[in-house]
Amino acid sequence: MIDYVNAFMARLQAANPGEAEFHQAVAEVVGSVALVFDRHPEYRAAKILERMVEPERTVIFRVPWMDDQGEMRVNRGYRVQMSSAIGPYKGGLRFHPSVNLGIFKFLAFEQIFQNSLTTLPMGGAKGGSDFDPKGKSNNEVMRFCQSFMGELFRHIGPDRDIPAGDIGVGGREIGYLFGQYKRLAGEFSGVLTGKGLNWGGVHFRPQSSGYGCVYFAAEMLATRGETLAGKTCLVSGSGNVSQYAIEKILQLGGKVVTVSDSDGYIFDEEGIDAGKLAYVMELKNLRRGRIKAYADKYKGAVFTPADRSRADNPLWGHEADCAFPCATQNEIGAADAENLLRGGVRLVAEGAHRPTCSEGVALFLDSGILYAPGKAAGAGGAAISGLEMAQNGMRTNWTKEEMDRRLAGIMKNIHAACLQYAERFGTPGNYVNGANIGGFLKVADAMIDQGLV
Repeated sequence: MIDYVNAFMARLQAANPGEAEFHQAVAEVVGSVALVFDRHPEYRAAKILERMVEPERTVIFRVPWMDDQGEMRVNRGYRVQMSSAIGPYKGGLRFHPSVNLGIFKFLAFEQIFQNSLTTLPMGGAKGGSDFDPKGKSNNEVMRFCQSFMGELFRHIGPDRDIPAGDIGVGGREIGYLFGQYKRLAGEFSGVLTGKGLNWGGVHFRPQSSGYGCVYFAAEMLATRGETLAGKTCLVSGSGNVSQYAIEKILQLGGKVVTVSDSDGYIFDEEGIDAGKLAYVMELKNLRRGRIKAYADKYKGAVFTPADRSRADNPLWGHEADCAFPCATQNEIGAADAENLLRGGVRLVAEGAHRPTCSEGVALFLDSGILYAPGKAAGAGGAAISGLEMAQNGMRTNWTKEEMDRRLAGIMKNIHAACLQYAERFGTPGNYVNGANIGGFLKVADAMIDQGLV
């Protein structure tokens, strides 16, 4: 089996050169699924993995738009439709200058397993553009979104592909995208999730990923007879996932001492209480400001600028009990993982897509701490997106309390499934293997049932 895994990865890397994030994500899954192949050679014979790593469809297109000075701009748009084995394609749109095809393939591949774990009928996809909404006016963002949707609308639909938001794509962008889709397609349908409450959205969508991550962490702690009460927590990022992870940690009695954006991070030894969190939400969601302003308002807090020449991020060097990486991929390197363990962290729950590098994951697993990969702990957003699809199909509207109850139940079930599959395949307590195997089996069985497609 080791020879098979090595040969598989060598072929993948040769066929997809320069796509490090994609290689990394696939390698993790292949390492877990090798345990399945030992008992079920029919999956290997059917070339399930070989088919799963090839997108069913990849769309790349230009996005011309005009800025407020009348200058023509051109960006690149992407949509990677990875798998529709268990349902229509589902996954977010990311607007960020760092994206490329390899990153979208990595994200779409991860989305297959995350969506499968929710038990909802959703395939895996991801897309977006190298457009940067930061610093753009509302009219510039609107013109870009309308041009982007001018091509994307040909490839999506409520029973075909239902995009959502991601980094750089919030309620404002979803609104502009939906309006243009409605105009071009001539229909009002549930083609996007993350919509406004007044026009097809659901309660609890902004909270879902952050709350879900903390619900998962609480389930992990419960296996050791512990709760979040009194725990000091490190949280990265300052978008929706981070904001609502902080809110739920506070509700469960924890203390959060960090928050960050691409410019740097805040360390507040006194803790980010409800009032300070409200300021962060106003700063980031309404004023679209930078997190540095937090230190100007709260004099006890310290802002540390980002220094990308360093091998580590000092945010992860503070003593704490729990860590919630909620920003972006590979934000925790090997040195950061060592610093977290040295600082006493006993739980890491990922709210972002694969924020820990492979070496860091290995360190966490070897140490025996509670470690949950993003495809499991970060599945709350996918779950609520799936419920929004269901709500749109039934033309109904669930309450905020009902959505919270459903989200908590889904995260509890994902946690139980991870433990079940990890135990079943001989690696008890390994949430990485449990998540990968649990997500894989449902999709693999569907692929076999549907024949060679």
